[in-house]
This record gives sequence, structure tokens and C-alpha cells, in this order.
Amino acid sequence: MENNPSPKLSKQRKYLPLWIGLALAIGVFIGSKLNFNDNTEKIFATSSKKDKLNRLIDYIDYEYVDDVNTDSIVDVTVNGILENLDPHSVYIPKSQYAHNADDMRGAFIGIGISFYNYKDSIAVIRTIKDGPAEKAGIKSGDRIIYADGKKLFGELIDRDSISNYLKGEINSKVALDVYRPSENKTLEIKVRRKQVPLVSVDASYKITDDLGYIKINRFSETTFKEFESALSKLKDQGITKLILDLRNNPGGYISTAERVVDEFLENKKLVLITKNKSGDINKTYATRRGDFEHGKLYVLINENSASASEIVAGALQDNDKGTIIGRRSFGKGLVQREMSLGDGSAVRLTIARYYTPTGRSIQRPYGNGNDTYYSDYEKRYRNGELLHADSIKVADSLKYITPKGKVVYGGGGIIPDVFVPKDTSVENETLQYVSRSGFMSYFIFEYLDKNRVFFEGMKFDDFRKNFIVEDSLSQEFIEYAKFNEAQIDLSNYTEELKRTLKANIAQQLFGSNAYEIILNENDPMLLKVLELEDVNRLDNN
Repeated sequence: MENNPSPKLSKQRKYLPLWIGLALAIGVFIGSKLNFNDNTEKIFATSSKKDKLNRLIDYIDYEYVDDVNTDSIVDVTVNGILENLDPHSVYIPKSQYAHNADDMRGAFIGIGISFYNYKDSIAVIRTIKDGPAEKAGIKSGDRIIYADGKKLFGELIDRDSISNYLKGEINSKVALDVYRPSENKTLEIKVRRKQVPLVSVDASYKITDDLGYIKINRFSETTFKEFESALSKLKDQGITKLILDLRNNPGGYISTAERVVDEFLENKKLVLITKNKSGDINKTYATRRGDFEHGKLYVLINENSASASEIVAGALQDNDKGTIIGRRSFGKGLVQREMSLGDGSAVRLTIARYYTPTGRSIQRPYGNGNDTYYSDYEKRYRNGELLHADSIKVADSLKYITPKGKVVYGGGGIIPDVFVPKDTSVENETLQYVSRSGFMSYFIFEYLDKNRVFFEGMKFDDFRKNFIVEDSLSQEFIEYAKFNEAQIDLSNYTEELKRTLKANIAQQLFGSNAYEIILNENDPMLLKVLELEDVNRLDNN
């Protein structure tokens, strides 16, 4: 039987020569525009500016007299470009991207320990509560000497290599050889890797019967859940007032900051305004879900509170919610978005400006370069604004009014409602550095390594009430600091040094919550909150 073509097919065949001719014409036109000596990448890099950079890298790669790592040149070039934009558009090299991603994700896949490269071995400082290592039986003071047969001791092992052996795919197992000095024996322990949290809520506890405290160190993907859980537990314990500590918090995800603010503001209250290059304006409002809308609130900030921390403080201040206590915040009012560069590296590029609910921008000027921008702390120190509230310079043109008539200012950070000066004595600044930088923690680890039997089974409440740092221990640390590479002279310290030593011991035994509880016992900003509470109590009687 003969197959007759359908009318539709006949029509397509009729126009086939026309389509072929058109395709050839387009091909000739494109061909006339291309240099076939160029590679595909160059075809799409039609901009002369892009082409210039590509050619320069190629010349160095193929023609320069010496071998050069052009990857490092590209890194320098990208950094140079971004530095000419603004201080917060930054490049993240491939080598740092995984760590940055974990930090903002708020978790990683691993076994759940904090450790030191102690002498020539891996010493466990402490296991993360309910983490894989703790469940497998690993204890503080243990030395991990092999992982899947790979030696983890010796002078050539660096921290990154160790982390790579301990991290891995979720639910995969790692076979560890663990030496336990307290029992003088080596154990074979298999640990199943799980998702391990990178905690962003450092502390949450009750200060008085009705006053709670929560400290947030950054705004990661998991921060809101951590915060929500901490707040819920404190409410169950009867608090009706809260201190939210955002000191030294550099920021993080805007969406996380917005969710935290939402816990305190009533439905439809304005939280944040953003404006991009095209002039598009986006406004974020609080929802009905807030769990602490009627509670009393204090927010602690300082000169190192930045970005998302300032979004929280600014939104609350502009809505007349709570009392902002401390010193003027950093002053970052720019929004970044992370963008992949295709080779494992990325940029965080500024894509918008943000404004607090009253419409103020708190971004500090950055036209004089990054060095000047980041040396602002020294300028504040010299101007006296870290010591005196009236030394903070404000411009009347940047004055804004909150719904209840409170005057607030834009132009460089959130100015607190209640000012608390910085203790700028050399001794106290040094002590803060020693405690928070980790300098003291190595000394404490060695102390605990010799005295673990004494602390075995001790509860934090017992430790807090009854453990006393002896003069001999503080004197030993003074000598350690004096003759260490840092060469810090702490001989004038008395009770504050002992408190700091006790806090660092608590941190390694019981975690960050215990550390903050002990350090906060004499904290000037917390004392100011208690002072305000006393005043309010007297006024209400």
C-alpha cells in the first residue's frame, strides 16, 4: 500500500528550503562576527573590559618569564575590584567557602567535638551534648590518635586536615583509636557522623525570678529555632522580662533577624525597608505569631554590633518596643547577596540599602576607603564617645521621630536609649582579650587535664557556688601569660582575673552557657538593667 503524506507534512516540506536558507544566512552573519582563534569563553566575553582581564591573565599564564599561580592573581584582582565598591562586598575563596557556608548554615556533618592540637596530638576539649561523639563514649581529655587507620598525631598534622578526616557524609562511620590518659589505655570507638549544630545562641538563663537573658552571637539559618526554643523555656520558667544580648554580633541573614523581631512586635508593625539599584522598595511587616509582644524587653548593643543586629535594634527602637542599652552600634546599612563564581568561590555583593521603620539609614560613610572605614573604632575612642554619650556626633538633618515621639538619628549606627560607657582601662581591655580570644583556654585545658578526677561528676550549680579559684592558680596564669609569646603582664589583676579563670574552666566543663553566666555576674550593662529594674520597681510602689 502506498503511503500518501498528510497535508500538514506537505506544507512543512514546501517551506523546508526557506528554513534552510534562513539558517545558513544567520550562520554566515554570526560567523562574520567571530574570531575562530578565540575559545568559547571569549565568544561570550564581548565586553572590552572583560576581554582585557581575560587577555592579561592569559599573557601571564603563557608568556610570563616565571611560573606564576594565576589563581592567586585572580583572587587579588577580584579583591581589588570589590574594594573599590564598598567595604561589605567581599570575595570568598574556594578554600574558605565550605567553612563560611557551615557557619551560616549553622551546622556541619561530623562527630561533634571541640579539640586542640595539643602538643603533637588531638585532644578533646569537650563533646557536644547529645552529639555522636558523646553518645559513642568519647570524653573530655581523650586523645584521638587514628581515624580509619590514618595517623592523627605528629608535628605535620594541621587542624584542617584533622577536620577533613573527622567530617564526612551523613550517617557514615569513622573508626577512631582513642587514648584515654586517665585510664592509661587505648580504646577503639566507632562513631556515626551526624549533623552537628554550630550554636548561635551562646546563653539563655534566668537572672531573677521574672527576668531572662539570651545572647545571640550571629544570625544563621538555625538561629531563630535556637532563639525560639530558648525563649519558650524561659517563659515556661516564668519570665515576663527579657534581656537580648547582641553585643559583638556581626550580623548574618536578614530573614533571620526579621523573624526574631517578629517575636516582639504586634501584627502589621513595620520591621524593615530595603531599596535596590532600580529604586524598587520592599517593606517587611511583623505577623501575628509573636510570642513576646507584651513582655518587657532590654536589648544590649555595642560598637561591634552590626548589620542584622542593627536591624533588630533599629526595628525595636523605631517601634518604641523595649530599651536599647549600651553604646552606638557599628553602622552597616547595606544588604549583600552571595553569588557563586562557578569554581567553588563566591562573592557577597551589595545589592541594596536598608532603612529602619522610621526611614533612617544607619550606614556609615565609606567614601574614604576601607582602611578609614574600619578604623572608625579608633576615631570613636579618640573622640570620647565610648566613654561619654554627649560625645556622639549627630546631624539634625538625620533626625527621625518614632510613633511615641522619641527622637532617633540615622547616619552611622543605632544610638542606644541608655548609654553605658566602655571600661577602657588597659587592664580590663587586656583581660577581655585574654578571655574571649582563646588565649586562656589552652592554659585551662592543661589545668583540667591534671585535675579531671576532682571535677568528675560535679554539677554546674555546685561548681558556681562552691568552686574557688585559688591564688596559686591565678599566679600560675600570670606567669604563663608573662612568659608566653604574647608577653602579657597581668600582675595587677585580682578578683576579675579569678572570675575569668573560673568562667573558662566552666566553659570547658559545662559549655558556653556556664561561661556567660559567670562572666556576666559583674557585667556593667547587666548591672545597668538591674538598676533600671530597681528604679521602675520603686516608681511603681
